[in-house]
Amino acid sequence: MGRPALEVADIFRDHGATWRAANAGHVSLAQLKVMSAIERCRTAALGGHVARCEDCEHTTIAYNSCRNRHCPKCQGAAARDWLTDRAAELLPVGYFHLVFTLPKQVADIAYQNKRVIYDLLFKASAETMLTIAADPKHLGARIGITAVLHTWGSAMPHHPHIHMIVPGGGLSPDDKEWISCRPGFFLHVRVLSRLFRRLFLEKLAAAHVAGHLRFFSHHTALADGAAFKRYLKPLRKAEWVVYAKQPFAGPEAVLAYLSRYTHRVAISNRRLIAADQRGVTFKWKDYRATGSARYKTMTLPTHEFIRRFLMHVLPKGFHRIRHYGFLANGNRAANVARARQLLAATLHDQATDPEAPEKPDQPNPPAYPCPSCGGPMVITETFEPGQKPRQQRSRDPPCQDTRP
Repeated sequence: MGRPALEVADIFRDHGATWRAANAGHVSLAQLKVMSAIERCRTAALGGHVARCEDCEHTTIAYNSCRNRHCPKCQGAAARDWLTDRAAELLPVGYFHLVFTLPKQVADIAYQNKRVIYDLLFKASAETMLTIAADPKHLGARIGITAVLHTWGSAMPHHPHIHMIVPGGGLSPDDKEWISCRPGFFLHVRVLSRLFRRLFLEKLAAAHVAGHLRFFSHHTALADGAAFKRYLKPLRKAEWVVYAKQPFAGPEAVLAYLSRYTHRVAISNRRLIAADQRGVTFKWKDYRATGSARYKTMTLPTHEFIRRFLMHVLPKGFHRIRHYGFLANGNRAANVARARQLLAATLHDQATDPEAPEKPDQPNPPAYPCPSCGGPMVITETFEPGQKPRQQRSRDPPCQDTRP
């Protein structure tokens, strides 16, 4: 797939300096670092290497990636590596997709307290799932959860929510049985919503008492304990959004979903349409509409587009993908193996199964195939950040593959 005609990096390079000057004193160091990384990504500023095809001598120059987790160009490789590990953990059961969303009143103060409130969102939603699933009246099992934090809606407003991928069942309390959920149904959404609301508000109130929250602008008065209680009171009776999407069609569908969601950033380059004197135009999805009417375009002033993108920069070191229950990092491998054993799943893949038919040896494709003929590319030169390569990229039109 070729490079998009317009990238977030182009917008930052053209307008970033003006935006930073206009917002001096109101931009965090983390946001400035993200802007700089995206602007420099895959440019000579980060160095790179020269590769030449061993067959046709076609030469390419590749610049290094910034590897910033907010960069739209750098998440593909990270997602592929992460998915390789997840594929080995999939179980031969149905999977469910649930979403836990913070009310707008909480989302407003979450933006001023990202690390604390995003962490509470993870903890309260996971505790909700684990508690209800463990109740014998519902499932009576220890489930496994992969949770991913998203902080945006399609038009990039601040909209914190957790996506959860959950196998359709779990281990019994004594680990001697796999307990399956009902076909097409996992847990009651309304029960989840009520417990999620209570747990989150309890944890949020405790964080306020402990002095872990900060308030600015029109929320400054919430630093007072009584004012904060009044602010939260309407939320104790409001309906909190927890919903379950349709179950996945199979493990392959789970991986396809994860590949799209786990390493997503606020907006992908492929949603961008134009950047001109009117602003930045991009595609977005209106979830309140139905059918084809959902898919729309929006134009934002350029500085507003940059502001919205940077709203979603996460605190340094904050983990936006977390695992709970029998998928928690400490004992994940052992728990997955036990689950497979209980499900009578195959313990060895086709390559190690002594009864599996042997496959004829086939040559491995080149790790980096030539864009002209598909032959193997080898690195012939590396250059440091800020330097220019000694060799030049090929200017000839792509050659035809003449190999037998």
